[in-house]
Amino acid sequence: MKIARQRLLDEVQTRLREFPVVALIGMRQSGKTTLAKDIVATQTGQTHFLDLEDARQLARLREPIAALEPLRGLIVLDEVQHLPDVFSALRVLADRPGKPARFLVLGSASGELLGQSAESLAGRIAYVEVPGLGLDEIGPSRLERLWLRGGLPASLLARNDAASTRWRENYVRTFLERDVPQLGIGIPAATLRRFWTMLAHWHGQIWNGSAFGSSFGVSHTSVRHYLDALTDALVVTTLQPWTENIAKRQVKAPKVFLTDSGILHTLLQLHTHDDLMCHPRVGASWEGLMLSQAVRRLGAAPEERFFWATHAGAELDLLAIRGRQRIGVECKLTSVPAPTASMRVAVADLKLDHLYVLHAGKDTFPLGERLTAVAAARLLEDLPRLR
Repeated sequence: MKIARQRLLDEVQTRLREFPVVALIGMRQSGKTTLAKDIVATQTGQTHFLDLEDARQLARLREPIAALEPLRGLIVLDEVQHLPDVFSALRVLADRPGKPARFLVLGSASGELLGQSAESLAGRIAYVEVPGLGLDEIGPSRLERLWLRGGLPASLLARNDAASTRWRENYVRTFLERDVPQLGIGIPAATLRRFWTMLAHWHGQIWNGSAFGSSFGVSHTSVRHYLDALTDALVVTTLQPWTENIAKRQVKAPKVFLTDSGILHTLLQLHTHDDLMCHPRVGASWEGLMLSQAVRRLGAAPEERFFWATHAGAELDLLAIRGRQRIGVECKLTSVPAPTASMRVAVADLKLDHLYVLHAGKDTFPLGERLTAVAAARLLEDLPRLR
């Protein structure tokens, strides 16, 4: 079964009209290659699809300018992390008069890879994030499955929960044993798995390098290196803190989430919905899923999304800022959400236009002035997009 991803298709096609190079970035198996093939199918001119995991095609591109210069139309370079030096060649090719070719590059991006592309192709490249499948693509009727299995297409669309679990277990093993070395991450697989599993238990909490360093018997800078490695590989997401000019001590460390809820549950050894509902981190798991879906619905770019917390206990799960607009989001695993003092403090101190409480019930209803409870199944209808 294939899920149409029209929003992403439209976004990539728009960027290809505006930029000579477009990069699709996302964690492995998020659907980048399938999306690129769908883009190719819409083209009327020449297209060329080069998979750099194929040793023959990789060898062909050892002299990238000589190999790519004769080609016209749309050129797709899949798994571009295998040939990071190609970006300097793309700068030369992107600057040719008349733009005889445009380039779509795909990769399970690392920070080093993005840095090289940004430096070489400044002003010539646009980035499009390809996340796993979401509510906007599969519909609210599959919310429970999305939560348990995550959004990676092969996991979400597996024939049953057991098949999905097996696929994700293999994903974790392959990522550690094959992808990590290819991304240039010089951390032993066993060490990184242990750290990744610890992060799963820490999912949704504020980063504490000293606590992790003590557990590993290494310095806080070493465990920060581990965190950065998994973040660069896009399997971990950090949400940065927002600080307001108020007379309160505010948290200044990021929150840490595993990007995909299915991978989170694999590392926590949660195989069924009953396993999940009995686990002490079930609320944090729900928060991570809802935040990822809220970000997609709001249309908030990475530089527009934050969390907020004070040392006195007031907090906000998500603060989305665009211009003068400020939207707050709280995530509650309950069917009967109620307004709290923390919510009212957040509305007042952060001068929010509105705060939405995403919950597990069926109805959307007001909770007070600038406060609305939104049912998760109605998120697409009742949570507005940023203007």
